[in-house]
Amino acid sequence: MTAASPSCIFCQIARSSTTTTLLHTDEKVVAFRDINPSAFRHYLVIPVEHIGTVKDLQKRAQDYSLVSHMLNVGQTLLTRDAPTSIQYRFGFHQPPFNSVNHLHLHCMALPYIPKWKRVKYSSLGPLGGFIEAQNLLERLKP
Repeated sequence: MTAASPSCIFCQIARSSTTTTLLHTDEKVVAFRDINPSAFRHYLVIPVEHIGTVKDLQKRAQDYSLVSHMLNVGQTLLTRDAPTSIQYRFGFHQPPFNSVNHLHLHCMALPYIPKWKRVKYSSLGPLGGFIEAQNLLERLKP
């Protein structure tokens, strides 16, 4: 973890320095709508503290707890806002495929809109791509 970066848009959102509407806020995370949604509902959950990417997380209780909390917040929001969705996806882009260098969980109630956007949320095996939140939790479990 590092100090908040003044140039990081997600740090600014986490500190309420923007006009972004927050769907959830607590001492660890904030959640808001994705500016360029890829699904029927598409939210981002980010830590208040600046963590660059999933590559900065370690196999320890603190990181496992944070990702677990992020997932719980995302699941709660989507079951509230899209209760009839048949499928949900929760995960992270891994470098070099992440768009913002501030850890963020994609929380999506499908279908993808448009359908081709599902490609952005595919695993690329050893090359990275998208990692499901549950798979990341398994990797971080102390």
